[in-house]
Amino acid sequence: MRIRLEKRGKLLESGREAYPVGVPVTRTIPSVREQYEGLEADEATGDVVGVAGRVVFVRNTGKLCFATLQSGDGTRLQAMISLAKVGQEALDDWKALVDLGDHVFVRGEVISSRRGELSVMAEEWAMASKSLRPLPTLHHDLNEETRVRQRYLDLMVRDEAREVVHRRARIIQTVRQTLVEQGYVEIETPILQLIHGGAAARPFETHLNAFDQDMTLRIATELYLKRAVVGGIDRVFEIGRVFRNEGVDSTHSPEFTTLEAYEAYGDQFSMARRIQDIIMACADAVGMHRIETEDGTIDLTGEWRWLGVYPGLSEAVGREVTPETTAEELRAIAAEHDVVVNPAWDAEKLVVELFGEIVEPTLIDPTFVCDYPPSAQPLARPHRSEPGVIEAWDLIIGGMERGTAFSELIDPVIQRERLMAQSQLAAGGDVEAMQLDEEFLRALEHAAPPMGGLGLGIDRLIMLFTGLGIRETILFPLMKPE
Repeated sequence: MRIRLEKRGKLLESGREAYPVGVPVTRTIPSVREQYEGLEADEATGDVVGVAGRVVFVRNTGKLCFATLQSGDGTRLQAMISLAKVGQEALDDWKALVDLGDHVFVRGEVISSRRGELSVMAEEWAMASKSLRPLPTLHHDLNEETRVRQRYLDLMVRDEAREVVHRRARIIQTVRQTLVEQGYVEIETPILQLIHGGAAARPFETHLNAFDQDMTLRIATELYLKRAVVGGIDRVFEIGRVFRNEGVDSTHSPEFTTLEAYEAYGDQFSMARRIQDIIMACADAVGMHRIETEDGTIDLTGEWRWLGVYPGLSEAVGREVTPETTAEELRAIAAEHDVVVNPAWDAEKLVVELFGEIVEPTLIDPTFVCDYPPSAQPLARPHRSEPGVIEAWDLIIGGMERGTAFSELIDPVIQRERLMAQSQLAAGGDVEAMQLDEEFLRALEHAAPPMGGLGLGIDRLIMLFTGLGIRETILFPLMKPE
């Protein structure tokens, strides 16, 4: 860094800039490569261009110097700096002042070198931005921790890192486009909220000085989106960040991106079709309909299975489990399968946890896990024909939950009872229980139409199509301070 700072100083002393406001670029590196990719060896085009890029390779040999310039998308182009073209002073300055990692500008004719390398034979060059730190070496400097913590370095040197960024953008655009084409309206809802609700999760707490009011960051977008449906926006969605003050691991991040969508006169079955449309459109966009994993091949093209929680758990443990099965019996099953449970959990909570530990990891192909006990989703309506369960499903792909949906509970009387029960749990010390939201209940009391709603974890969708952990799919994930 000391040597590079000295070079910066020499640039300034000579009246040049180390960080000019701009350089006279006339072409991008990708456009030059696209136009002249098939150029024969030792051929000239007569086309004079001005290009700029980051120096990722340099070889200074006598009267002719070579450098590889890289554009932001990773496309590379060779620059040749010749004594005959730029003169002794400019050549000496190049050798003395340019380092790996610098952004430089070169203007010259597009040619092909004797070895057939597409190049710009420089007539002039200029510093575009002096790098004070060296480029990392791919295998020595870039361990996983560094790649995630200093993502800009990862993007500089690894094509795979840049591809994840572009693939994520392509998938999110596809999700949005699929819903818009089906008549959905995208809206934005508050991130700062007075009441935390819409999911069972621990919120981040903050304080609004203007009102001297304690607030939380949203844990879900659900309750405001439903207000919009009450108001007459019959198909509505939001793609946005939500925040949950919980654990951090390969599948969980404190802040992550979700899609939530609600449809008047829909139900859990119409929302199942919606999420299948979305995921298949994303599969088309990235060209992946069969995904190879350590646990087997995921086939998105086949029939997506439906599996009830109680029948699925019964089959896995070899005995019948029903809504009438006692907590004591379920704790015995947990002990048999080495599943750690909380003694305070009731039967419904135990069933959900046992299913998640024993059955869910085995579900590789897309499976709608349905007919949950009521406490699993306090905002879902009772099943229309099956007693003791609700109309809700989780979509499991590759042994992991990717999305959820239900036929929404719109009866304000029952909803109040459910939220009261949640509020009592919160008063008893359950940090994940929802609070009683009187504004949401007031909206329901104005009559919400029957509706279906779905939630899709965008980051987990990216994980499906990249095979990466959540820290790799979020561009700048939250990290512990160094």
